[in-house]
Order: sequence, then structure tokens, then C-alpha cells
Amino acid sequence: MAGSGTLTRADLAESVNRHIGLSRAEAAALVESILDHMADALERGENVKISSFGTFVLRDKNQRMGRNPKTGVEVPIEPRRVLTFRASQAMRDHVAGA
Repeated sequence: MAGSGTLTRADLAESVNRHIGLSRAEAAALVESILDHMADALERGENVKISSFGTFVLRDKNQRMGRNPKTGVEVPIEPRRVLTFRASQAMRDHVAGA
């Protein structure tokens, strides 16, 4: 990792390069391909489950009334689709043990 506290695509590609031995370009292409495949599945409305890691779940939220916290004025919040992530128990145990 670059030290910024954020894991990036480049960090993933570098890890694939070191552990599997693919060239840097091949490793970057592999990471891009996996992320594209996941994004395409989510775009089609499918959930993405990665065993021992977690599940990316799409939820459709209905329209509702919200309130502007500054002015107190009620405003409608439009219906929308949101993406959530639920970590697997194995991931939660791994992170808690870190």
C-alpha cells in the first residue's frame, strides 16, 4: 500500500505482480477485468458475493420525505438505488483480530 491508508487498484495489481508473477501490465489488466466484471453484474441488478470476504447488495429505496437540518423545511427524497456492502463473518473476524 502507498501509505495513505487506502488500498488502490495499483496496490492490488502490484500484489498480483509479486505473488503470482504476472507482468505489471498483465496484473493491472487482471485487476481491471475483475472490477469491470463486478461493476457489470451490479449494473445488471445482480448482487456480488465473494466467499470469505463479503457481499455487495443493491437496494432500491422508495421516495420519502426528508428534512433540511439547517432550515427544518421538509423536502422529498427521490427514489434511488443504493449499493451496500456486508462483510462476511470470516472478514469481520479477520479485521477484529488485526
